[in-house]
Amino acid sequence: MLWPIMQRSKKMENKMGKEDKKKETEDLVTGALKEVYDPELPVNIFDLGLIYKINVDDNNKVEIVMTLTAPNCPMADELLAEVDEKVKALQGVDVVDVKVVFSPPWDKSMMSDEAKLELGLL
Repeated sequence: MLWPIMQRSKKMENKMGKEDKKKETEDLVTGALKEVYDPELPVNIFDLGLIYKINVDDNNKVEIVMTLTAPNCPMADELLAEVDEKVKALQGVDVVDVKVVFSPPWDKSMMSDEAKLELGLL
């Protein structure tokens, strides 16, 4: 009787398919965030280290936890609107929730090597 084994296999296949889809969507979100640049620096917000977390759920909702280089950033609203717009435009994304946090506070050590090189810090 192979039926229970086939059922388990189908369930695992569906779960793996969902995880693959989540990973694919997360990769697309990362790519979109690499197209958003800090208004004061010639570096994208992903490589700058402003993105702390990207979470994609089963309902195609994307949660982004991020920070700003400074809490009183005068361009914060525009930057957050651009993040929201770029991610919402992605296929497979239905809802975007961007949360701004200041703990841990951003510092230069959070930048990628590419960002540090671009800014002449390496």
